Amino acid sequence: MDPTTLSCMKCASNLSALLVGFSTDIYGDDSWRNLELIAQHLANYLRKRHGPEDYHTPLGSTTLPQDLTSLLGVALNGAPIPDDVRTPAVLEILRVGANLCVDHDQNRGNLLEAGFPQAVVSLLEGYSELVPSGPQADPLPLSIPHLEVIKIAIGVLLNTSLGFNPVKFRLISLEVAMTLVRLSSALYPVGSWMRCANSLFPGDQALEETPMRIAESWNIRIALSNWAWRLITELRDDEHPLFDPQVLPYLVQPLIAFTPPLLTAPPPPNLAHPSPLRTSLLQADFELLSDSCSQLESLALDVEDVRLSLARGFQFPAEHQDVSCLIAMLDFIEHGNYAPLWYVQHEASFSMADVRNQEKAFDDCKAAVIKAVVEMSGEDKNIDVLVDESDPTKQGGSYVSRLVNWIRNFVLGGMHGNARDDLVICATLSLGNLVRREPQSTLLLSPPHNIAQLLSSEVLLSQSTDIKLKHGVVGLLKHLSQASCNSPPNRVALNNAKVVERVLFSGVLDERSDAMADVVQVNAIGIVKHLCNGSLDNSLKVILPAETDYPPPTGLSQVLSLIKRSDKVTIKSEGTRIIVNLVKSLWSNEPPKEYQNVEEIHVRQQKRDKAITALLSPSCIEALTALLGRSLKYPVLVNEAVVALSLLSTHRDGGTLVLRAIVSPLPTEVTPSIPNSMAIPATPSTSSEVESPNIWSPGARHRPPQNRALDHLVSILRNIYKNDDTQGLRLAATSYPNEVRTNVCSLFGQVTKHTSGEDVDTIQDEVKPVLEELSRHSQGLGRESMLGNAAKRVLDMWAQA
Repeated sequence: MDPTTLSCMKCASNLSALLVGFSTDIYGDDSWRNLELIAQHLANYLRKRHGPEDYHTPLGSTTLPQDLTSLLGVALNGAPIPDDVRTPAVLEILRVGANLCVDHDQNRGNLLEAGFPQAVVSLLEGYSELVPSGPQADPLPLSIPHLEVIKIAIGVLLNTSLGFNPVKFRLISLEVAMTLVRLSSALYPVGSWMRCANSLFPGDQALEETPMRIAESWNIRIALSNWAWRLITELRDDEHPLFDPQVLPYLVQPLIAFTPPLLTAPPPPNLAHPSPLRTSLLQADFELLSDSCSQLESLALDVEDVRLSLARGFQFPAEHQDVSCLIAMLDFIEHGNYAPLWYVQHEASFSMADVRNQEKAFDDCKAAVIKAVVEMSGEDKNIDVLVDESDPTKQGGSYVSRLVNWIRNFVLGGMHGNARDDLVICATLSLGNLVRREPQSTLLLSPPHNIAQLLSSEVLLSQSTDIKLKHGVVGLLKHLSQASCNSPPNRVALNNAKVVERVLFSGVLDERSDAMADVVQVNAIGIVKHLCNGSLDNSLKVILPAETDYPPPTGLSQVLSLIKRSDKVTIKSEGTRIIVNLVKSLWSNEPPKEYQNVEEIHVRQQKRDKAITALLSPSCIEALTALLGRSLKYPVLVNEAVVALSLLSTHRDGGTLVLRAIVSPLPTEVTPSIPNSMAIPATPSTSSEVESPNIWSPGARHRPPQNRALDHLVSILRNIYKNDDTQGLRLAATSYPNEVRTNVCSLFGQVTKHTSGEDVDTIQDEVKPVLEELSRHSQGLGRESMLGNAAKRVLDMWAQA
């Protein structure tokens, strides 16, 4: 009987009967042809819906799902892949399964319960056993029927898992993604058609190669590769990465194909001219490159083992089956380029718009690989692996030297020629991740690298420099500055390169309104903050105008403007910490340098006096009190503000300014007002606990608490408030160390020492009862007595006034 005359249900019934016959050895090999025809007819019928006569649901409810699984097992007969006689029947069995579950969750579940997707995974694993170990340069020779089986098998898994989590999760558990990568890269190595030395067909079949059969083979290989990566994308799970480090050699193969010399090799004679096939091959190459770069980026972001493996493989290629993955990534970043054949005139289906879109997408691929390299460099465990000091000719090792050379070549080449800012972005961000400790910073700041001189060049740090480039440069300088706080030679190297001046003149603190500008500004603030800490020279450069005919705004004015206009707490607070360090540096005792004469010392003192006068401004002092008000849950920041205000109060003009700022209301943006119910306990405590005396003192005027620095300072002394993101200020013990509370006492003493008037009365009225309670604990030793003695000294001073 002609199978094409059978009804859909009858075809399914006949497949079930054939299964019984095969299992009892009633039928021989000739029957596989009959099975092929029946399954083919059924698969064709199921390719599309037939309205009210749709048989997908009824067929899924029969034994068909189980029969398909069993028939596949019988066809293999214990072998990993079918023999040539049964391959056509296997293909049609797979087609039935693929078409049965299209957009049909019930049938997907039925097939899963019958074990069909699992059997298909085993079939693909069988084919993967044909692939030699490691990535292949040439395509694996395979007949067209077997290529079709692999393609449809992938189609089965794709159809059963699309939007259906039970199958998706089972495939993930079976680690099918790695099987797909191995098969795809072996059957369609990217760019292999440009250099294919081996036949696409195995054994004697190679004699039958014709242009038509070769084209058919390539088209199937393209399709199965495309489907494989579609399935991998569908299976991607943010919580459970699909791959481990063993996938890396396969992922970098497309990068190598887009890097000279493979990129620039001429095409073979049969593909030397534009054709639809060549266009498909070019497109397939690029799509695989895009998929690989995306995977490299996500794995570097999410999987620690991948980051560690990339670094190890840089020194030991055996880590990745003798493929230097990280070197391949760096080569791609530096030398990878658009495919030359994209620009061949009359290339089929390639318009100029298509080419421009592919150029942009290619640039995105490079950006993804750059992110992967940066993330790998940011892994703490990789620092000692990537920074290699065993080779004296390459200080820091070949990885560090290569990155520094990218920066040097850009500086030497300027903004013209072959200078590439993407290389500098990759280098600066990666090196910034590597130099978070002093030894690595010293290595970069010392000869032969002398990186501070490169980074502070006008090419890299000027008003015209692109913000993306500044992001990497300023970030690296910030890490170098922070890691060099305790290294005088490193500080000298940074100062000799005029880093502070370059940062201030670069325009990074100017007004901008994008997220990247905020990050750059925070890093720029960090540079100035660290390099001004304990440095009078750098502090003078920030505060005083440049000695030029038309000096630009001073660094201090830039910082104050940024603090005022920014709505980012980090920028406001970190910017104010620059002012803290300026105050501390100017108030420190600097021993005269040996080479200074009397006139030089006098000139230096004049500059210092001018700088102090500039800091004694309402803007600086208001910024410090605002830092105090918004930083209640950060004792370190509170302490910095308190110390800076105390130092400013020691100046004859500073006490009045600080006093006025303390008793004046803070800006509403700083912090919500202290809730009355929290600030005024119903019953005053008589607790003798020094760490958290529950004291409330309304003062003579019985004023309700306001949002003033004074209110916060009193609450710090009482130590009963702790900032809470959901409830504002609430009771909490030991919020602030006694050292901070002691400094608050010193501030109250200093700010009232040489001042008088209503503001002093306000402070004494509201603070005196708290100090009296604290002073009761002045006896003894340790932290408790330190705080109590500090409170007693202020009370004694007030009593004598």
